[in-house]
Amino acid sequence: MARKHPELSEADIAALPTSPPKRGNGPWRTPRGVVVWSHRETWGHALRKHWRLYSLCALPLAYLLIFQYVPLIGTVIAFRRYQAGSAFPYNIIGSSWKGLMYVQQFIHSPQFWDVFRNTIIIAAYTLVFTFPLPIILALLLNELRSRRFKRVVQTVSYLPHFMSVVLIAGLILQLTLANGLINEVLLKLHLITDPVAFQQSPQYFRAIYVISTVWQTTGWGTILYLAALTNVDEQLYEASAIDGASRWRQTLHVTLPGIRPTIVVLLVLNIGSFLNVGWEKIYLMLTDPWKSTGDVLSTYLIRVGLFGQPQQLSYATAIGLFQSIIGLILVISANAVSRRLTESSLW
Repeated sequence: MARKHPELSEADIAALPTSPPKRGNGPWRTPRGVVVWSHRETWGHALRKHWRLYSLCALPLAYLLIFQYVPLIGTVIAFRRYQAGSAFPYNIIGSSWKGLMYVQQFIHSPQFWDVFRNTIIIAAYTLVFTFPLPIILALLLNELRSRRFKRVVQTVSYLPHFMSVVLIAGLILQLTLANGLINEVLLKLHLITDPVAFQQSPQYFRAIYVISTVWQTTGWGTILYLAALTNVDEQLYEASAIDGASRWRQTLHVTLPGIRPTIVVLLVLNIGSFLNVGWEKIYLMLTDPWKSTGDVLSTYLIRVGLFGQPQQLSYATAIGLFQSIIGLILVISANAVSRRLTESSLW
């Protein structure tokens, strides 16, 4: 907001800056020589003026503060020796300082490479198969002309997202039994002669996990892409059609560039959570034979931290901190590469 400033001398006008001040209020001179006064709204004034809008942020901010930032205080026990039930303040911060001892202990443990390799492989398979499929499904749904059929497909594909993880894990275990539905169908189709022992064969776990994750998340992932597709300018499609572009070329040169910022943001977020594979479902699905290929960082730290004898809370916290630092490095690197290659980034 700018207004004309009272009369100034010629010397004062000549000394004025030719651009508005970045902070605060003050006079400046336009290229045509008009003196204006830049008035910037302070944070307190904006808060009083738009307090109803700011009040909507109170609950989300309180949630982030209580459940996301306050627990960060407990991260200090990754560097200290923690014993449950000790006196205050050692029941919060631990007793003696151990530095990076627990991180080094985990890296040099025989289980490190097993769980780290399993985490990388499962996370890579999950990213490769679950990230592009929502984009493809959204593009296919966008081409449908029947709104009723489109709604039916959307509803059917969304439903698995709302199912409990416990229910999904139990369903997978039932389907993969020796006398489960999968073996029954394969036997009826004469594709196999004997039932496949899925739950006793470690090599099947990763494929079962990735397939179930695709079924569970693909439909829900299309929501953001369908919303982004509504923002693509229809005039671009009309202009490309006049130039003789087919639907496939319109998809390549109009649709995908139009939703590229959404794709980039979601890709960066997915890479940032690369190591945070769905530990709940993995933990519920893991049988003893599947542990060799399915035990990941998250399930390992839960097992040693909460169910170990004795509990190793400092050790488990160090593993979680190690996992979070790698995730932070990945998201910063992915954002930098995306900004350099596509000129679109998360920040």
